[in-house]
Amino acid sequence: MKGLQTISAVTLATADMDRAVAFYEALGLSCDKGGRGTDFTTFRVGKLALNLIAETRGPIRWWGRVIFHVADVDAVYRDVRAAGLAPDFAPSDAPWGERYFHITDPDGHELSFATPLPSAGG
Repeated sequence: MKGLQTISAVTLATADMDRAVAFYEALGLSCDKGGRGTDFTTFRVGKLALNLIAETRGPIRWWGRVIFHVADVDAVYRDVRAAGLAPDFAPSDAPWGERYFHITDPDGHELSFATPLPSAGG
């Protein structure tokens, strides 16, 4: 698409803002705007905004995943476990060239944390 430069934000629906904010804070994200008891919350992840919006129209359904690149996926996995959260599986190497793990947020949104693997032979 001509002129497209970057994605500035991802917005996820939540049925319970307090629970969702607590989850993302436990992951280590810092709340930029909103927070518990609000209808809209923004976390900053580098230049990207990860937004939460209170959903009142019905149950939240799985729609896809958000992928975060991190410097050390194994260290992030240990931090997530230490925060009392339960990843879907331990980090593993993928055929597409990343080491990754997933965790599902309280509303069923899948989050993936990944580190690119060193290129073969390099």
